[in-house]
Parts: sequence; structure tokens; C-alpha cells
Amino acid sequence: MSLPPGFLDELRNRVSISSVVGRKVTWDMRKSNQTKGDFWAPCPFHQEKSASFHVDDRKGFYYCFGCHAKGDTIKFLCETENMGFMEAVEVLAREAGMTMPARDPKAAQKADRLSELAAVTEQAVRYFRLQLNTNAAATARDYLAGRGLGAQALERFEIGFAPDTRHGLWAHLTGAGVAPDKIIDAGLAARPDDGGAPYDRFRGRIIFPIRDMRGRCIAFGGRSMDPNARAKYLNSPETMLFDKGRSLYNAGPARAAVGKDHPLIVAEGYMDVIALVEAGFGAAVAPLGTAITEDQLRMIWRISPEPVIALDGDEAGLRAGYRLMDLALPLLSSEQSLRFCLLPEKMDPDDVLRSGGAGAMRKLIDGAVPLVRLLWQRETEAQVFDSPERRDALDKRLRAALMKIADPGLRAHYAEELKSLRAAFFRAATPPGRGAWRAGGKWQPPPASALAATRNTLLASGDSTAIAEKMREEIILAILLRHRDLLREFESDLERAEMRDMRNSALRHALLEGGAPPDPEQVSALMALGHVRIAPPVQNDDIDLARLCLREEFAKLLARRGAAAELRDAVEDLAHLPDEGLTWRLKQAAELRNRSERSNLSDSADLGEDRAALSGQLSRFIESQVWIKQKK
Repeated sequence: MSLPPGFLDELRNRVSISSVVGRKVTWDMRKSNQTKGDFWAPCPFHQEKSASFHVDDRKGFYYCFGCHAKGDTIKFLCETENMGFMEAVEVLAREAGMTMPARDPKAAQKADRLSELAAVTEQAVRYFRLQLNTNAAATARDYLAGRGLGAQALERFEIGFAPDTRHGLWAHLTGAGVAPDKIIDAGLAARPDDGGAPYDRFRGRIIFPIRDMRGRCIAFGGRSMDPNARAKYLNSPETMLFDKGRSLYNAGPARAAVGKDHPLIVAEGYMDVIALVEAGFGAAVAPLGTAITEDQLRMIWRISPEPVIALDGDEAGLRAGYRLMDLALPLLSSEQSLRFCLLPEKMDPDDVLRSGGAGAMRKLIDGAVPLVRLLWQRETEAQVFDSPERRDALDKRLRAALMKIADPGLRAHYAEELKSLRAAFFRAATPPGRGAWRAGGKWQPPPASALAATRNTLLASGDSTAIAEKMREEIILAILLRHRDLLREFESDLERAEMRDMRNSALRHALLEGGAPPDPEQVSALMALGHVRIAPPVQNDDIDLARLCLREEFAKLLARRGAAAELRDAVEDLAHLPDEGLTWRLKQAAELRNRSERSNLSDSADLGEDRAALSGQLSRFIESQVWIKQKK
């Protein structure tokens, strides 16, 4: 329901946050200053002895300097009492003596229906738990005991049993006066197609109640005791209460455990979660029988910003991890990511705990790898990169993955990490004593010193910056000559990018004029250059790759030249600018440096370009000239 403007502000003004938080904490009166509304206490969201939890009555907010929990009075109630937003508002309104606004009739009707269905599922929980103690459940009890679940675990997770009869639960609930339509709407029974009497959905199964963040039982999961059953695990159908793609098993208790510094572990199924919690890993959740959805992933991130995904040690587990990685890439940010715990082959968390105990599981969780490592593993495992074509294909796959990351800053860090992994991988793959192959297949060691032919090349003898710019000019021109359809799209960039080399300048002029074709001899000489011949966008017809490369090369060329021009202007100004003018001039240079670092989306996805040099050059220039000016 919507609330009228000003209602929440009035509510917060009437109920001080310290009075609400004070019910859950003991104030440290040595640090607190009550007269100023300044309160300190040990944090209720994580275990600590010092008072790092701060409450400001005047602003109406709390903040923990340890676990960084923060919020207002309403959020505090939601987090500590496992309430929904409107439920917390209603509690505070009663406390403040305020009347809640009238609810929308349709919304009120839906809320009432949800409450009625939740009451039915709670009755079903009690029925299933009682059935676990009957003779019919002897096999189920033996199975649970064999999995190491004692009375405490059965109580904590409210595990029950559905007898193998068609109308056991139905008869129990209707006999208790529950309306038949509520039993069906709660997903506990189904009507047969022939119009006969409704029958229980769960029969001959161990039952696991599924609760939402507020603790309401919204559905059930059932494990069959019949090895020939069509489905080993069965969940409740979608209902008003239950949306499988928006729910997680054990979500509420896991959120509370994360507040006490437990790492959030995402496992595959019910038994994995139960085993983890019983072993001391209280913050464990699981999706409900399917691959993790985007809604579930966002729900996981609301519980913890960097959960650990515990993958079963088989091909299916690894494929599930790859699917989740692809789902997560566009949603990543500095505040939310994933780590992956790769379990031993053919083992799940329960297997690890049973064979090696909590210590073995803790070691695996502590060794969980960041998402970028799993990405690298997927693109390189079981592959051979013994040709330029295969290495180019790898680079394309990595660039495609990088382009999925929406956050440009994070994308740049991923590109840097992948660049390092790539360099280390190919260094390790190169045989010792790398050199040219001799006839007969033996390695020839490299020469002890540079050859004369090498010393005489432009790259070895000339100015590296000028040569790099010249090579970049040649790549740009070659791509445009190879893909003429892109000329109009990049015409403005080409106009701005004046060519320093005379031949390049002539080709640029011919392309911009659009009249007579460029000199064939000049084109042939350009295309014969070694770095041009091996450039992928010049070699093939992939126009998307050509477009991407042009964006990168123009951005780098123009950014470097703009920064160089700014440096020259700044140097000229140093002699006569007053101190305040110098400060402004250097600020301009610094801003240009920052712009050049953010100049292009593709630039941050480049795997082979070190862009720190330009930033460092400008930083050193600014620092040195400020020092000189101050000295004068």
C-alpha cells in the first residue's frame, strides 16, 4: 500500500531511534552523550566486544563502523525482527499512537488471503512433523539418521514426513475445518483432471518447510523415499505465497548469521544447507531445484555482497557455475560480486563435511576464487593455443565477456587482471630457452645480445611515443581502407586525427575527400607493414571487430595528443602565470588526465594497452612544476 506524504517523517519524529534500538543493545555510557542524542553500543548485527555501533537520535540513523550496517528505525525493525516494511511501519505507528492510513481494498484483500494461506501451511508443518514419528516414517528416520541429522537438526529445520497415502493431509486439514480451496491454493493438494477428489501433492516423502525472509512458511520441498520415483525432489507449485524463482531455502536464518560475520554460502540443495548449518556455517542458502535466477541472485546480494558459491565437484556443478557467472557479469559492481568454491570431484558440501569435517570445508571456503578466475578457467581449460588464430579467438572471447560488465571502472580492473592471467599463462606454456625452431625440431636458444637488424629498427632506435602514434595512425588508415563502410561513421574522428607522417597524411586526405582513390602504391606500402598485416580487423571481414578497434585506436590517439597539447600549453604558461593561475592550469591538466583514463568503453577492455604511463606522466609533471613554483 502507498503512504501519504509526510507520514513516515512524522512517524520517525515521534519514535526516537534510540528507544527502538535500546531494546536490543546495552549502551556504552562512557562513549554515549544522551543530552546530544549520541549513543554507542556493541553492534547487534555482529559479535564484538567494543562499542562500534553508533546511533544518532537527531538524524534518526544508525551505523556500525565494524560491519557497516546502517539504516533508520524502520530498517532496524525489519533487520532485527525479521519484519516486512509495512509490518514495521504498523508496529511503530501503534507505538507512536498514529492511525495507519486506510488500505486499498484490493491490496487488503490480497494481504488477508496471503495470511490465510500462510496459516494453512503452518498447520501442514505441524502435521508433517507429527508424521515423522509414526511407524510409516521408519525408513525416513533411518535415512535422516544415516545423514547425521539428530533431534536438534530435525527441530531446527522442522523436518517432517508425508505418508504414502493420497488423502492423509487432505483429510487432516478438512477435518480441522480448513476450506478445500485454501488447501489447493496453498499448493498442498491438487484436483485430478477427471474431476475426482483432490489428492495430496506430497506422498512418501521427507518434507522440508520453505520459509521467506519474514519466517512465513510459503512452500515445501519433499525428498522421495522411493528410488523409482519420477522426481527425487519435488517442490510446491507456484502459488500466491510461493514464487520459486524469487525464493531461497533458509534465507531468513542465513541473513541473521551473516550479521554475525558468517560467510554466505550458496549450495545446491536442502541437505547441503542443513549439513553446512549443523557444521557451524550458519549462513547457507540454496535455490529450489533450478538454476539461480536473476531475482535470486539479487536476493543473495541483499544478504551478502560477496557470497561464496559452493559448486558440486562434477561437470554439472561446473556448468551451473558458468551459467551463474554469465548471469552475474552484467550486474557486477564494486559493491556486489561472487566467489566460487570448487569442491573435489564428485563431492558436494555434505560429502566434504562427512569425510573431512568442518575444517576441510572451511579450507575450501577460504580458498574460494573470485569470478574473474572462473572466467579465465572456462575460456582456457582443455584447450591448446599453439597458433595465432587460436590465441586471437581467446582474446575475442575475453573481450566479449568484458563487454558484458556495465560498470566501466570494474571492467577496467577485470581487463587488467585478465591481461595478467594471459601473460602468466603464455609464459608458463612457453618451453624453456624460447627461440626459433631448428630443422629437426630442437629449440635454438635466443642470441646473447640484440642482433644488428634489431638494433636498426625504428622501435629500437627511435622515440617510442612518436613511433607508437605513427603505428596507430597506420592501423586506423588500414582498417578504414579495408572497411570503407565505416568511413562515414568515423569521419569526424578522422578529421580531428591529423597525421604526423606525410604518407599517412596523404591517405587521410584522400579518404576524407572521397573523390579520387588513394595512391595504390601508398596503399600497398601501408598494407605491407608487419603490424598492419597481422592486425585482425585488417585480416578479416568482421565489421563489428573493425568498429570496436577503430573506437579504441581513435580514443587512444586523440587522448594522448590532447594530453600532450595540454602539457605544452602548461609549460608555456609556467613562466608568467601567477600562483592562482598556475593552480588552475595544473587542475586543467589533471582533469584531462582523468578524461583520458575514462576516454572510451572499449579502451578499458583492451587486453594489451598499458594506460598508466600517460597518467603517470601528467602526475609527475604536476608535482614537479608545483615544487619549482613554490621554490621560486
